Amino acid sequence: MGSIGFVNMSFVKKLEAVGIKCRVFNPLPGLNMFMNNRDHRKITVIDGKIGYTGGYNLENEYFNFTHPYGEWKDTGIRICGQAVRSLTVSFLEMWNASSKEECDSEENLAFYLKDRNYPENCAGCIQPYADSPLDGEQVSEEVYISMVNKAERYCYFMRTYLIITDGLAHALSLASKRGVDVRIVTHGIPDKKPIYRVMRSFYNEPAENGVRIFEWNPDFCHAKMIVADDRLATCGTINLDYRSLYHHFENGCFMTDVPDILSIKEDFDETFKQCREVTEKYSIKWSVPHRLSRMIIRLFSQLL
Repeated sequence: MGSIGFVNMSFVKKLEAVGIKCRVFNPLPGLNMFMNNRDHRKITVIDGKIGYTGGYNLENEYFNFTHPYGEWKDTGIRICGQAVRSLTVSFLEMWNASSKEECDSEENLAFYLKDRNYPENCAGCIQPYADSPLDGEQVSEEVYISMVNKAERYCYFMRTYLIITDGLAHALSLASKRGVDVRIVTHGIPDKKPIYRVMRSFYNEPAENGVRIFEWNPDFCHAKMIVADDRLATCGTINLDYRSLYHHFENGCFMTDVPDILSIKEDFDETFKQCREVTEKYSIKWSVPHRLSRMIIRLFSQLL
C-alpha cells in the first residue's frame, strides 16, 4: 500500500486481523531520504497465472460507487501467460522494500516464479515494465518517446496530468510536424486545482506545434493509455508529469501487434466523442502578461 500520509493505519490492522498480509511503503516519508518517492504501482497477481494493472486504485470512486469528482473514467489490463512473471517480480520488489519478511529466498522464488508452459499460438508481444526513481533510468519516458518516434499515422495519449518534460514535448512536436495525428486526452474536472492550473500552462507548446488537446467532458479521466498506428500500445500507472516520470515507483505494460490494441483504439474513438477540444484556444499567441504568468506557474512543475 502507498504511504502513511495516504493510508489509514487502522485499516491496515483490520486487514491483518483477518489474515491478509499488508505492508505500507515508505511509512514515515518525512523522516527518511525517500520522502519524495511514492509507490504508485498498481499490481494484482493471481497464482502467477493472471495479472492486472492500470490506473485503478482500491477505492470506491475508481469504480463509480461514489462520485467526489463526478463520473470517473479509468482503464486497466488483464494479462495471462509468461508476461505475468514480470508483474510478479515487480510486486515482490516492492514487498521486499517494505517488509522485514523478504521473499527472495530460493524457496520463495521457486514458489512465486514457477516456470510454466504456455501455448505459443498468441499473436504479438506484451512486455510489463517497471520504473524506479533510484536507478537513474527513466524507463517510462523512454518508452513514450520511442512510441511517438515510431508512430507513422497517429499516436493518442490518455493521461490524468499533462506536465510534460522537454524531451517528450520535443518528440510530440516533431511527430506532429511530420504529419502524425498526435492527440492528448486529459480530464475536464480537476481533483487538485493548483495542479490543474499548472497542467493547463503546458497546453500551449504542444498546441502551437499541431498537437490536438482534448478535455474529457463528463468529469474526471484517470486513464493512462497510449495507442499508435493500431499496433503499439501501453497501459499502466504512469502520468505525463515529472513525479510519475522521475520521482515515483511506477509500472506499465507495453504491447505490440496484439489484437486487443484495436479495442484500445475503439475506446479512444468513443472518448473523443465525449471530449471538448481546446487546441485552438491554446494554440494562439497569448499576451505578454499571460505568458509571464505561465512561466511563473511552471516554475513549480517539477514539484507536482
